[in-house]
Amino acid sequence: MEIIKTNSKNKDFQFLVAKLDRELAERDGPDHDFYHQYNGIENLDHVILVKAKKEAIACGAIKAFERKAMEVKRMFVLKGFRSRGIAQLVLESLEDWSLELGMEKCILETGKRQPEAISLYRKAGYSIIPNYGQYRGIENSVCMEKELN
Repeated sequence: MEIIKTNSKNKDFQFLVAKLDRELAERDGPDHDFYHQYNGIENLDHVILVKAKKEAIACGAIKAFERKAMEVKRMFVLKGFRSRGIAQLVLESLEDWSLELGMEKCILETGKRQPEAISLYRKAGYSIIPNYGQYRGIENSVCMEKELN
């Protein structure tokens, strides 16, 4: 597998995000439009892309949240490649990149309808925090953070 640092202009990343958005639309149902408005990828400068045999199979991104924190965004692994530790690899790569950028923590938002994502983040050391920003008061949202070492 190849791990690539890129940005949101990468066509493979855009392809994977389109698949992610379709899957989330199914899971989120009528709530999808609310979440989708906060998931634009136009200006993401820190994207991790994983390729296997030249095929893009997974991605994730980070963006500045506050002075010493990055927000994890757009985590996705193609269905045929799930349960192989690839999502953990993407997440660790994003955390390492955050550290390189001088950050002290990562935060993220996921949904209650994504129990496998919540499980991944908990296993990676993330703790549930009060919903932040646009997710305050949103019943389906689960916000988490991890202090980086």
